[in-house]
Amino acid sequence: MKINYIILLLFFSTQLWGQKITISGTVKDSLNNVVSYANVIAKPKDLSKNLQFSITDNEGLYKLQLTKGDTVTIRISYLGYKPINFQFIASNALKKDFILEPSSEELDEVVIEMPVTVSGDTTTYKTDKFIDGSERKLRNVLKKLPGVEVTKDGSVTVLGKKITHMLVDGKKFFGGNSKLAVNNIPANAIGDIEVIDNYNEIAFLKGLTDSNDMAMNVNLKKDKNQFTFGDVEIGKGNRDFYKTNTNLFYYAPKTNINFIGNINNIGEQTMSFKDYFSFSGGVNAVFKGNFDFRGGDFSQFMDNRDVLTSTQKFGALNITKTATSKLDISGYVIFSDSDTSSFVEDFNEYTTLIEERTNKTDAQNLLGIANLNLEYSPNAKEKWHARTQIKRTNNRHDNNLASLVSNNTNTINTDKRLIATYVNQNIEWHKRKSDKHTFSAVVNYMFDTSDKNSFWTTNNPILQSLIPTDNSQDLTRIFQERNTQQQNFDGVFKHFWEINNSNHIYTTVGNKFLKEDFLTEDLQILDNGSENNFVSDGFNNTLGFKLNDAFVGLHYKFRSGIFTFKQGAFLHNYNWKVNQQTKVHKNKWVILPDFLAKIDFNKSKKIELNYNLKTTFTNASRFANQFYLQSYNSVFRGNENLENNLFHTMNFRYSRFSLYRGLILFANLRYNKQIRGVRNSVVFDTSNPNPSQQINQFLTAKLFNNAAEDFAANIHLEKDIKNIKSKFDIGYNESRFIQEVDNSIQTNKNRSYNYEVGLETLFEKFPTIEVGLNKDFGRFTSNNATSNFITTVPFTKIDYYFLDGFIFNFEYRKNIYNNKDLAQKNTYEMANTSLSYNKENSPWTFKITGQNLFDARFKQSNRFSDYLISDTKTFILPRILMFSVGYNL
Repeated sequence: MKINYIILLLFFSTQLWGQKITISGTVKDSLNNVVSYANVIAKPKDLSKNLQFSITDNEGLYKLQLTKGDTVTIRISYLGYKPINFQFIASNALKKDFILEPSSEELDEVVIEMPVTVSGDTTTYKTDKFIDGSERKLRNVLKKLPGVEVTKDGSVTVLGKKITHMLVDGKKFFGGNSKLAVNNIPANAIGDIEVIDNYNEIAFLKGLTDSNDMAMNVNLKKDKNQFTFGDVEIGKGNRDFYKTNTNLFYYAPKTNINFIGNINNIGEQTMSFKDYFSFSGGVNAVFKGNFDFRGGDFSQFMDNRDVLTSTQKFGALNITKTATSKLDISGYVIFSDSDTSSFVEDFNEYTTLIEERTNKTDAQNLLGIANLNLEYSPNAKEKWHARTQIKRTNNRHDNNLASLVSNNTNTINTDKRLIATYVNQNIEWHKRKSDKHTFSAVVNYMFDTSDKNSFWTTNNPILQSLIPTDNSQDLTRIFQERNTQQQNFDGVFKHFWEINNSNHIYTTVGNKFLKEDFLTEDLQILDNGSENNFVSDGFNNTLGFKLNDAFVGLHYKFRSGIFTFKQGAFLHNYNWKVNQQTKVHKNKWVILPDFLAKIDFNKSKKIELNYNLKTTFTNASRFANQFYLQSYNSVFRGNENLENNLFHTMNFRYSRFSLYRGLILFANLRYNKQIRGVRNSVVFDTSNPNPSQQINQFLTAKLFNNAAEDFAANIHLEKDIKNIKSKFDIGYNESRFIQEVDNSIQTNKNRSYNYEVGLETLFEKFPTIEVGLNKDFGRFTSNNATSNFITTVPFTKIDYYFLDGFIFNFEYRKNIYNNKDLAQKNTYEMANTSLSYNKENSPWTFKITGQNLFDARFKQSNRFSDYLISDTKTFILPRILMFSVGYNL
């Protein structure tokens, strides 16, 4: 019924097609050369109607959709050329070409009027030419700019390329995070927006890096020398649900202050786990590939997306200060406190057994991040950076688990505590010595420590035959302390030799030193309070791991027409020591070649091929040769003789964008093959007479040749047909990996593909309606089992601005899950909606929102691991209805 209604709206909207006509053609100069990125504007004689706008593509083509019967003036303009005005009545489709004549005068009127200007790698949007007053945040403004897309998670793409740095008035906004910017910066404070391709924060390094970074700079309105703006929102819902949100911004010529705060119990997260990694520190893009910032052990902090209850507190403060003409100081602090409870049901298929399991978890996660950045520029050709980042987390997870295997039930309570601290300090130096020689260097130090305590309690014995417990106790109480401390000392020096514009030689010299300590202690607490330590049975680890990586690299980059090639190699000397009961000392040389090829047909059509031979070392815990507990049903012992992983990786990317044809096309292929890789070997406790104990696992790490390979491909296509945008995505993934189960080698295969099709309306003064269908097909095959599942998701979205102040949003998804092999089928519906009102020129906004309108109880999903196939039900928050009031400063 719901989908039929949406289709009816789409059918009605298509009837408006007959009211539109098209004018199209080419724009060239007097020498018959096409003029790319010229502005083509249609101004209706009726001033109450919106102007229409287009940009010529790389072939000089343009196209405009006009309302039939309107009298319009077509204006074609481009910097350095005399503008052309052409008036006509939009009665029939028209093919019209234009010739621009060079201008020797500076025409300020033309420059001001241009909605979009392109100068080199910088595209500037004059946002006032595209907005209509319905916009509330930066997200809404960006969606109206040609070629700009904003995803639900806050990522921004321009002409299909992702924005990697978000700036406000030329300064990084919370370290360059796009989500915090698009969801919080008020629309009424936004002036022009600049998009800078091939971006490097240090101007004279531009073109020396292959990072393909793109930055977006949001210029604020300059109507005042200094001003404060922002908004505050307070909401109250049913069942004691609430939400408060504050965004405050102060901008002055030399000082910028931003504050974002949020408190709610409706499961709304300001930061996701993906967002967290964008705050994991870093160095300039010229050092790409030389550093991997993991950012500490904070993964549990964000593990609470689908929950039964949730209380979230979030605060973030960003300050940027221009201290002198040569020194900029910036920094931010982020604090988050979340209290959640969750309930999950799992249906687990092991190699020979079936387990039904329930998990109830109460969690509290505290996280603090502090960052300080000093930027010193003694002159235009030298730059210094000093970055300091500190992160601290304190997590508590209390879990109650019930496991049913062959009608035998075991209940385990698990209490976990994690305290982790991460410190990163680096100093960079960049020097443009001459037109041909540029130097860059970085010294980096990282300190990362985590203390984990786990406490398992059960009425029944656990891990029998795997741990030496005293089973005469009324309760089985197992305690584990697990501590890790890691330090990195790194230094890298680079020399860039620009022989000429088409030939570059890059030289890299560096050394990376890692020192890691890993300690575990496992014991049983007896009923009388004494301890039964497992040390005499091969438990408890005290391990020191040291790895030194000295390397040198040489690369040659050259351009020829539309082609760019870069090839070279790194020579590494790896020297590592494992110090525990036994000592291991190894040394090896490894050559890692890489290759990059680009074909830039034009700014909107590109091909890129990238190949690397890569190597990695596993963390110290995998080298530990004593036992330690991993969970209530698994014990792990590492392997001191492990060596480095070695794998091929290849990526192919094709991109095509045409504003004239309304086309966006991307194709990506990725292939990885592990020549040598570390994988877990598992042995199940099948000899145990108790079926509930037969799912217990003994795990160890082994090095396998040809351990795994995977291939992935995806295509994204968007096409505008008059006032309807069609979208099509298709993805395919196939992976193969070997594993050792019960001392037998087997090959597992995972094959999946998915597609999504959708239609979206683009009419003026009509709801933006999107309908679509997403479908996933998965197949997992091992020696002992096969699992097939299909997930079908029809969806619709509606956004409508009406009656000069009302905004209506609606989102609906229906998940249909079917696992044929396990005879499981489930359907649930999710819908969210909002209706807001803001009177013109009034600071007050009133909003009604509905979350989980159909009061769905849970979501269902499927996942695979080396030895386990799981179907999962995750229970979620109930229906929430809320009224909120907002005030714009």
